[in-house]
This record gives sequence, C-alpha cells and structure tokens, in this order.
Amino acid sequence: MKVEGSTGGEEGATRKVQKRELRNGESHNGVKLRGKRRTRRRVQADSSAGIQRLFMACKKVFKGPGTVPEPAEVDMLQQLLDKMRPEDVGLSTDLVFFKSKSASKGTPRITYTTIYKCNNFSMVMFFLPPRAVIPLHNHPGMTVFSKLLLGSMHIKSYDWIEPTSNGLTQPDPLRLAKKVEDSDFTAPCDTSILYPTTGGNMHTFTAITACAVLDVLGPPYSIEEDRDCTYYQDFPYLHHVPHGETDLTAEQRDKLGWLQEIEMPKDLKMDGIEYLGPPIIDT
Repeated sequence: MKVEGSTGGEEGATRKVQKRELRNGESHNGVKLRGKRRTRRRVQADSSAGIQRLFMACKKVFKGPGTVPEPAEVDMLQQLLDKMRPEDVGLSTDLVFFKSKSASKGTPRITYTTIYKCNNFSMVMFFLPPRAVIPLHNHPGMTVFSKLLLGSMHIKSYDWIEPTSNGLTQPDPLRLAKKVEDSDFTAPCDTSILYPTTGGNMHTFTAITACAVLDVLGPPYSIEEDRDCTYYQDFPYLHHVPHGETDLTAEQRDKLGWLQEIEMPKDLKMDGIEYLGPPIIDT
C-alpha cells in the first residue's frame, strides 16, 4: 500500500520521539531494529548479505512501469524472499514488537520503514500491532511480493471480474470481484505474489498478533504516473444479487464479492521511521 506519514501538530513531536528512541534501537511503538551503530558483531555481515542479494535481484528484475517480471524472474525473487529472516532486515526475533499499553488503546497505529525506493521498485516494511488493519487497497500496474517475517495475520484479496455478455448487471458504484485469498498466515510462510490483474491485486491485512511484513513493489506507487492507491469496501455477493442470476451455488457465491471505492479511511494511522537495518550498497 502507499505509505502515509503523520500529519498535523503531532508530526514534530512524533519525529522527536522517534529520533530519541531510534538511538536506543526502538521506535515509539516498540518496534526494535538492530542499527549498525549498536551491532558490531560479525553476524551482521551475514545478515546484510541477504538484503543485498534481494536488492541486486530487484534491480535486474524490475525494468520500469508497464512491465511485468518473467516467470523465471518471479521464481528467483520468490526463492530469495522465502529465505529471508527477520535478522536480514535488522529485526530481532526475541523482542516484543509493540508494548501492550500502546497496542490496546484505540485504533492501533501502523509503523513502516522504507528500505529503498527508486523509479522501478521499492522495498518497504510494515509493522502491525495486534488488531491493526491495512484496509483493502489496490496496486495499479504493479507486481508485489509480500513476505511475512514475524507474527500472524489474515489476508483477504480480490481480482476484478470483467463484465461479460451473460446479462448480469453490475450496479454503480459496486463492482464484482472474485476472492483469491481469505486465510490466516503465520511466519515463516511462503511469499505472496500479486500481479497487475491477477493474484489478488486488491488485498487487506489484519494482524492477529504483532507482525512484520516486507513488501517489494515494482514499480512503486506514483501519482504522476497514474499509480495512486485506491481503497475499497467489500460486501458479500448476496448484498446485491444481479437480475437474472439463478444458477450459482452457495460455494460459488461465497467466492464472489462486491467492491465499492472509498476515500482513505480516516482512522488509518501510519508512522514512518528510519531504516536502521543492514545497509544496502547501490552499485
């Protein structure tokens, strides 16, 4: 999804808290990243090799807007991401991500850090406390790899069903879509992949436990290049049964849904922090 920072009067205070706590190795939400200033052990060289390999592969695979990686390139990236460990991006596997106090009050805030971004691709990590939700949103013209590094989350995704000549109507502003995924995932697990028109291009994440997910997007969001993020609300298929539809089974209906475009949810709160994991060398 497109990342948004804090706004308004709290931004300056938030940044001060972030800077102070990042010097101590954690964000204001309790996310701990191993900074290169604090970790000088030899093991860090091994960790940085993982993120460096992923970065170099992305440079070869993502060739810019309007392109989709070849199947062999997708397999290569998937294999690299499947092997990624929390330590490869500076996360500690034995630390509690979010303090119970901050995670239990009000709408959980989501934290993100941008590892790298260029015109062809971006690498971003999202940190979700329990109950946090990244709302249903799309990825226009993009191929996206999502790797759950820590924790458990529920993923639901959709692809559009194009209008046909079978007589079924799609009432404005609703549009028919098919479910691609509607399951719980727990790290370590396989990397999820979506494409511009398949693989669940519109998805939503709901944190079951505190979790961290690494997203690789190619190309990244860009308003200037008509790749802005659009949010949706989904409804069960029976919310509107099209006139003339008589032959779908209950199982078939359960795999369909209606999506309605909405504004970015007002309760979506995201805070950006500095990436302090193993550095990337752009050669």
